[in-house]
Amino acid sequence: MIRTLLAAGAALIASPAFADTLVYNVDGVTIDEDGDVKRFTALVFDEEGRITHTLERGEERPEDIEFALDGEGQVMLPGMIDAHVHVMDIGFAALTLDLSDTNSLEEALSKIATFAQENPGRPWILGRGWNQEKWGLGRFPTAAELDAVVSDRPVWLERADNHANWANSLAMEKANVTAATQDPEGGRVIRDAAGNPTGIFIDNAISLVGQSVPAPRPKDRDSAFAMAQQRLLENGITAVADMGTPVVDWQTFRRAADLDQLRIRIMAYADSPEAMQLIGGPGPTPWLYEDRLRLNGIKLYLDGALGSRGATLKEPYEDEPGTSGLALTTPAQLRNRMSRAAMDNFQTAVHAIGDAANADLLNAIAELSESYTGDRRWRIEHAQIVDVADLPRFGENGVIASMQPLHQTSDRTMAEARLGEDRLGGAYAWRSILEIGGRLAFGSDAPVEPADAFAGMAVAISRTDADGQPFGGWRAQEAVNREQALAAYTSDAAFAGFADGRFGRLIPGERADFLFVDRDPMLASPRDIRATEVREVWVGGVRVFAK
Repeated sequence: MIRTLLAAGAALIASPAFADTLVYNVDGVTIDEDGDVKRFTALVFDEEGRITHTLERGEERPEDIEFALDGEGQVMLPGMIDAHVHVMDIGFAALTLDLSDTNSLEEALSKIATFAQENPGRPWILGRGWNQEKWGLGRFPTAAELDAVVSDRPVWLERADNHANWANSLAMEKANVTAATQDPEGGRVIRDAAGNPTGIFIDNAISLVGQSVPAPRPKDRDSAFAMAQQRLLENGITAVADMGTPVVDWQTFRRAADLDQLRIRIMAYADSPEAMQLIGGPGPTPWLYEDRLRLNGIKLYLDGALGSRGATLKEPYEDEPGTSGLALTTPAQLRNRMSRAAMDNFQTAVHAIGDAANADLLNAIAELSESYTGDRRWRIEHAQIVDVADLPRFGENGVIASMQPLHQTSDRTMAEARLGEDRLGGAYAWRSILEIGGRLAFGSDAPVEPADAFAGMAVAISRTDADGQPFGGWRAQEAVNREQALAAYTSDAAFAGFADGRFGRLIPGERADFLFVDRDPMLASPRDIRATEVREVWVGGVRVFAK
């Protein structure tokens, strides 16, 4: 006799996976083995949370089903995979000062002052999310402006793109930063006419003050991870690629898993060669905790970001002709680190935003592919601005472009100002990369952008923002279709992290990671896709979130 599980009610959250469970009466959508959309009406998963059958309309149910769940006609999708996040930063951003919603310097300063007043016991005021471009400021903010609202404690605030920080005078004093402090290699201290630091530190200069900030305690890290995990799950994100995992974060993930509190799946990329070797030893770790955690390889940085003019360009910035960006890694260092990883079969994921950085990285991949053959799945993280002449090279050597659709809407006007119209041909070139044989994996770069795969999908198919602007889409020829967008957030994101065959599709043999949502993204308008409501989230046949 089949026992029925109710489709609603909090009692099932974190309930155990059952033997031979049938989920029926669903409007199922997934990407099949050929990369096409497949529709189904039911699926069966076993006691290990692996799918054993999917049923199309009219197919008879398998025998010997012990439990059944009525999906009540809801749309079922694979769990979304965010191919580029910073897991712990998501949690810490939620626990500290968030300036991402501020639209002016005055609004930000007011929010900073209020936060400081409401948190008198915090020795440092920490936060993130400011963006002088969004504020229309036309310059970077200053320490003096921070001093006017908080002068009794050091203040240290990360820019929205994670590539610049804003300090008040007391923070610089604590770090012994003065006019005599030299810019480090790959970093820049913004200074006034007299050479005094103004409070802005770009890329490798961030550590000049950052090293003085008290490190979070293990219990702080555990709290931040719990918060990050909740934020991801409620957005329908069941798996992520964590970009730049230090050993302390890896241990945080393992502590959660040891306590049976690791719900999401994490494909980790170490933040340094030392961390890669400490965590992985002779090579990538095995899949741990029922396919919930694995160290795949290493995250490297080649340049900075457009917002802080750190992305390296072949020609100087249109709006600051005196600079072409900040190289964070020399060509020799890049090749040495990629080679060191490849020797032990670690995967490399390299941050490259500017056209010069992307060209150098494509050169390095071509060179290293001659020595390191096999299935390498070289990853380029962001690939935002590419010289049109270099685009065809994404179709060579198995290159994966790990890109973030929401960056296009956030950065488009800035990209126009930074580059000028003539250099935008290879900007956020999703369709071109697919057409020349490259592969896409979509993510958010959270907390830089919200970890919202449905908003990203809407951008991917329309090239418009939440207000539908610009009309017709920005460089609309680079939009992808719905199937390609869904694949980039599910099956192709799994492939990019060597997780294909384990999760990412709702097909037999893969984990039963699925969502119930209130609409079908294959049929909805971009505006409606953005408004998608995630009703339930299941990971490995266990319900871990419900509205």
